[in-house]
Amino acid sequence: MKNAIPKAIKERLEHLKKAIEKYRYEYHVLDKSGISPEALDSLKRELVEIETKYPEMVTLDSPSQRVAGTPLPEFKKIKHKVAQWSFNDAFSPEDMLEFDARVKRFLKSETGRDETPSYTCEHKIDGLKIVIEYEKGLLKTASTRGDGIVGEEVTENVKTIESVPLSLALPVSVIVEGEVWMSKSTLKELNTLRQAQGKETFANPRNVAAGSIRQLDPKIAASRKLECYIYDLSLSDKPLPASQCEELEYLRTLGFKVNPYFKHCIDIETVIAYWKEWKSKMQKEEYSADGIVVKVDKKKFQDTLGYTGKSPRFGIAFKFPAEQVTTVVEGVSFQIGRTGVITPVAHLRSVQVAGSLVSRATLHNEDEIKRLDVRVGDTVILQKAGDVIPDIVSVVKELRTGKEKPFLWPSKIAECGENGAIERVPGASAWRCVNKNSFAVHKRKLYHFASKKAFNIDGLGPKIINLLLEHKLIFSFDDIFALTRDGLLSLPRFAEKSADNFLTAINTARRVSLSRFLVSLSIPQVGEETAEDLALHFRSLEKIRGAKFGELEKISGIGPIVGQAIVSWFGDKENRALVGRLLKYVKIAKVAPVSRRETGALRGKTFVLTGTLSEMSRDEAKAKIKALGGSVSESVSKKTNFVVAGTNLGSKSDKAKSLGVPILSEPDFLKLLVE
Repeated sequence: MKNAIPKAIKERLEHLKKAIEKYRYEYHVLDKSGISPEALDSLKRELVEIETKYPEMVTLDSPSQRVAGTPLPEFKKIKHKVAQWSFNDAFSPEDMLEFDARVKRFLKSETGRDETPSYTCEHKIDGLKIVIEYEKGLLKTASTRGDGIVGEEVTENVKTIESVPLSLALPVSVIVEGEVWMSKSTLKELNTLRQAQGKETFANPRNVAAGSIRQLDPKIAASRKLECYIYDLSLSDKPLPASQCEELEYLRTLGFKVNPYFKHCIDIETVIAYWKEWKSKMQKEEYSADGIVVKVDKKKFQDTLGYTGKSPRFGIAFKFPAEQVTTVVEGVSFQIGRTGVITPVAHLRSVQVAGSLVSRATLHNEDEIKRLDVRVGDTVILQKAGDVIPDIVSVVKELRTGKEKPFLWPSKIAECGENGAIERVPGASAWRCVNKNSFAVHKRKLYHFASKKAFNIDGLGPKIINLLLEHKLIFSFDDIFALTRDGLLSLPRFAEKSADNFLTAINTARRVSLSRFLVSLSIPQVGEETAEDLALHFRSLEKIRGAKFGELEKISGIGPIVGQAIVSWFGDKENRALVGRLLKYVKIAKVAPVSRRETGALRGKTFVLTGTLSEMSRDEAKAKIKALGGSVSESVSKKTNFVVAGTNLGSKSDKAKSLGVPILSEPDFLKLLVE
């Protein structure tokens, strides 16, 4: 007797099916992105995992059994002469090894021999699939994939794409399949124009490509500068080429644009190597691709392998690590920063995103939690781009069961000491510990002191600092430089070689630049940019320590709030003593004169960056501003010319609005960078 399926599993499956169908309809039929393709893939994966574990729950209307959405009623319908299939997905090298083994097993069962198939790899371009029929070399019809059986006729729109030939080099009758896409640079140009016209901009190239092809007026498609790669010859009145590679070359001969990066791979290990290569290179291309398509190369093997109910057995889509996935919030905790600011952290059901396993994500502040309406138990969309800390983008509210728990901001936090008292930072979205010298705050300051942005002490991360604190070998910053070999050898995990290496790293860090020294002290309001401005202006620590408020507030990028913070910090007796002790161990390098650029599109302009930029890292944005003669500040004041606003904004944008400082969107900022 089979085990009963838990009620919670049944409910989860039904919610998943409804949510996936909703988002699939929006994405494939309406050309809207309620969530990203990667997040939708993540929901589908969870659905398939449940159905694999409980196969009796699979129904004919399950999203896992479908190819795509239904055609829009405004277009003439075309029944496909060749059924349109959807590839199964692979997400790891292990999945590909399993695919290879499955192919070999099937071939042996059908042929009675051990076969060693080779593969052809192609880029899986993120656009709109198109099916084009040619009769005696002339373009006859073009249609979308639709539901795999019936598509929408879009012939006149496809004819506007310059890369699609109206007549072929040979008078053959064929049906070909390809992908319509828009280049990233064309999308930028289009969005710039739409912004100037006061129209809403497009989110991504895939959506605008699909929307352009589905316009009733061909003039709109013609104005969009669309591209099309053809990748499959599905029907021909002439014999088909003997292999996938030969087929792609034949398509080129006929006059089609074929992606140039396809590759014949002799085995699955070569396929995996190709995937790894393009995983890091793909972002440089003008088109978007979310993986590679892998097909058994020999057509006779493809015919032998055939199809399942919805997918070819001879091919698979090998996806790149997703930058957006779905997961579940299992709890919320708090992280105390070095300035006492409290950051809520979501504890998540572990999930792979952008190539790494993630189980935590920042929730930023109380206002962000309210904006997202995140609750414990919610299914959320998690995003990670490059080295940026993972962010919760939105909640998939369609999956709510009613059991989710709304999050309530606490009245006290134990780690803050002094009865755990906390307070809202005036004029900001953040909360902080009332006791700014609690052990949690002090520990964070030590982490920061040794970090790459400050003293950059190799090997001295949070775990080692915690160990040193636990064994009372350090308490203050200067204690780090007083560590001895015998003291380190008394600690667990420290042998003679590791102790010697650690002491070498500490000695290497004894020479430090003035700006890094200032950053290391955790002076409120003083980050990398402010520290650099101070170092270049005063050129010595003595002058900074003795600077008056009136002198500080006049410096570009400083302002009254930062100036007062610096005066107050150096005016504190304990802080002055700390600096004195540090100077017994470290040497501050002389400040080298820096010639600021006297020309450039941004000369004399001061920028403040806030939020997360999608096109570049914050360090890259700073470098570009400086290269064009501008300067970057960390705080908003009346002297600020522009605030550049990415996503997940903080209090800086609010301050800019209150002072009347112009706020630039990322597209506006990118336009300024072009001299």
